Amino acid sequence: MFKIATTPKMMEDAYNIRKEVFVREQGVPLENEIDEHENIATHVVGYDKKDIPFATGRFRPYKDGVKIERVAIIKTHRNSGLGKLLMSFLEEVAINKNYRNLMLNAQYHARPFYESLGYHTIGEIFLEENIEHIAMIKKI
Repeated sequence: MFKIATTPKMMEDAYNIRKEVFVREQGVPLENEIDEHENIATHVVGYDKKDIPFATGRFRPYKDGVKIERVAIIKTHRNSGLGKLLMSFLEEVAINKNYRNLMLNAQYHARPFYESLGYHTIGEIFLEENIEHIAMIKKI
């Protein structure tokens, strides 16, 4: 179901999911969505039983751990538990790379979801791409 992106096609699948969710649905400018961290990040893509890409996320080295970013699931596959599976897979891959400190900037409305996975808020709400976010951390 979830795989580390290792081919140009898998990277294209990840970008297309992000464009659908962040650019089309949430109005993030494309030039801000694709950034300078693409080449250093570990990207993950989720494929359903029909081999249709439905989810993506990435992480990159950050401070004394990793920063999880660009977590997205297409609308047709939301609210079915797949977000938890995606996050578990991202965390497993990070652990396998010997990272224990996880950080992310959650969209504020998704804070309860990340809290249910063991993340804790730090700091205050801030705007990123005109969307309220909150920094969150988890130690494994």
